[in-house]
Amino acid sequence: MSRATTILLTALAPVSWGSTYAVTTELLPPDRPLFTATVRALPAGLLLLALARRLPKGQWWWKSAVLGALNIGAFFPLLFLSAYRLPGGLAAVVGSVGPLFVAALSAGLLGQRPTRRTLLTGVVAAFGVSLVVLRAAGALDALGVAAALASTASMSTGTVLTKKWGRPEGTGPLALTGWQLTAGGLLIAPLAWLVEGAPPALDGRALTGYAYLAVANTAVAYWLWFRGIGRLTATQVTFLGPLSPLTAAVIGWAALGQGLSAVQLVGMGLAFGATVAGQIGRPVPRTFVSPKQTAQKVSMDVTGRSLRR
Repeated sequence: MSRATTILLTALAPVSWGSTYAVTTELLPPDRPLFTATVRALPAGLLLLALARRLPKGQWWWKSAVLGALNIGAFFPLLFLSAYRLPGGLAAVVGSVGPLFVAALSAGLLGQRPTRRTLLTGVVAAFGVSLVVLRAAGALDALGVAAALASTASMSTGTVLTKKWGRPEGTGPLALTGWQLTAGGLLIAPLAWLVEGAPPALDGRALTGYAYLAVANTAVAYWLWFRGIGRLTATQVTFLGPLSPLTAAVIGWAALGQGLSAVQLVGMGLAFGATVAGQIGRPVPRTFVSPKQTAQKVSMDVTGRSLRR
């Protein structure tokens, strides 16, 4: 499969996540973010486990728990908390700095120095998203800002660790995704019960909405996302993230009657352009090499003992 096809398939994940707001407001019962997060994650994880028919072994029990907590279990509640406490689309703006978080984490965990183009493109993407989603609002909520930053850091760390750890031999992205969704769902479920109480009564609209979120929005989308992480660089994958708020804005305009101003259209163009720029080219990652390693390589090259002519 070509790299362009892989990028397009991976991009379907944030595009799908961009529909979450519309589904939540139009179909689901109000004020149940933790229950919604549980229904999104746990059934999707169990479904993928049934399809993959493979459980973690050895160290992958704790690795799956860590990745599930970062990508799902901590990310979902923190994201919902920030969305409820912050005005307008500020939570989405904070989330759009994910590429910068991943660039910094990749330097420390993967030994890949961010290029100037990566940093500039990340700033442009965040600025474009801010033009699309920000509205006039009152004073900022400190807890909301902290939750938004924590959710972005959690997902960014999970993305980089997923790239660093890879997958066990013979394990596909379907099983890896199932492990993480199940672990994350099991983490959120007791929290949802303690904070929100018993599940709400569900009608046909709510059941339809939850079925969509669990299957298409979570099981399929996260499978595509983690599959993409395995085939692309961590930075390339995270640069697809701004497609989520952009999709939400388009759905709001097309389906919910929300207008788009000229400034928003400019912001969409900037954010989308930055997303595309984040995928162009695939330079060899610049890894940190110690002076000792450099000296050893030079010595081996001179003697010719390690070279294949």
